[in-house]
Amino acid sequence: MKRQYVIEHLRACGCRLVREGACHSWWENPVENRRSSLPRHTEIRDNLVIKICKDLGIPKP
Repeated sequence: MKRQYVIEHLRACGCRLVREGACHSWWENPVENRRSSLPRHTEIRDNLVIKICKDLGIPKP
């Protein structure tokens, strides 16, 4: 899945960018008070996207 599509999904679900790391971007869901990291690859595997959504407490795309 394209990274840009994942970012759009995270924003649509109310998540926000916390900070940019060296290899990952940290996102948080302020409602659930959960955080997860998103790698900076152009393509992200579907099972990793599902794990990130589960960590943030949002539905999978």
